[in-house]
Amino acid sequence: MSATSPARAKMPSDIAAMKGVSPIVCLTAYTTPMARVVDGHCDLVLVGDSVGMVLHGLPSTLGVTMEMMVLHGRAVARGISRALVVIDMPFGSYEEGPAQAFANAARLMAETGAGAVKLEGGRHMADTIAFLVARGVPVMAHIGLTPQAVNTLGGYKVQGRGDDAQRLRDDAVAVAQAGAFAVVLEKVPATLADEITAMLAIPTVGIGASAGCDGQVLVVDDMLGMFTGFRPKFVRRFGELGAAAEQAVADYAAAVRAREFPGAEHVFASELKEPQK
Repeated sequence: MSATSPARAKMPSDIAAMKGVSPIVCLTAYTTPMARVVDGHCDLVLVGDSVGMVLHGLPSTLGVTMEMMVLHGRAVARGISRALVVIDMPFGSYEEGPAQAFANAARLMAETGAGAVKLEGGRHMADTIAFLVARGVPVMAHIGLTPQAVNTLGGYKVQGRGDDAQRLRDDAVAVAQAGAFAVVLEKVPATLADEITAMLAIPTVGIGASAGCDGQVLVVDDMLGMFTGFRPKFVRRFGELGAAAEQAVADYAAAVRAREFPGAEHVFASELKEPQK
């Protein structure tokens, strides 16, 4: 009898085929331990450029480098066996043109093992998306609030309200026609997100959009409540790990100062005891 082959990680085509069949579960991850935690529950794991703010303390995603994405992409890929790993292309790594985008996307995939890249932008990025897809790079698009363009958007504002809705419809159609296998809708009014989801043959993945999207993504640290002060409107905390961690650190500090830790069970004797006969 032949040995059972290991489970295959999902591919972009698997995610695309989930539209209308099953909601797509997506979270970010930046480290191997977290990747192992989310892998058994997620269809897609995003190595987001949000790592710059979440782990490196940057004020925005604009300071994230290719080297940072490669480092964290490798770490996440080591912990994934089931989900599709998608890695963000950082600011400045693809906007110059399709050739620049391909060189950097190829590097990210080759050096990390990610199965696809994600880039921000709608109609103006359609030619770049088509160029990448034609050369074997699966692309997840990202429209609505695009954090790398926060300075030109005037802040982290909801996109697509009123007369601006048509812009997002056009962006959605453009990235789908260019060959993206899925598209993130960030901070988009729910009714517009539902309309776009119905329009497109590819899945939509919402963050601050609508429950009617084909899937949902959150920053894992937000979802786990790792931050005790910051809570975006679109985040539901499924845990309060930040408060639990603060309490654990306080308990540790108190035990050390009271000389209650380490206890006898945590230290080593100077001689080994003779084994009992």
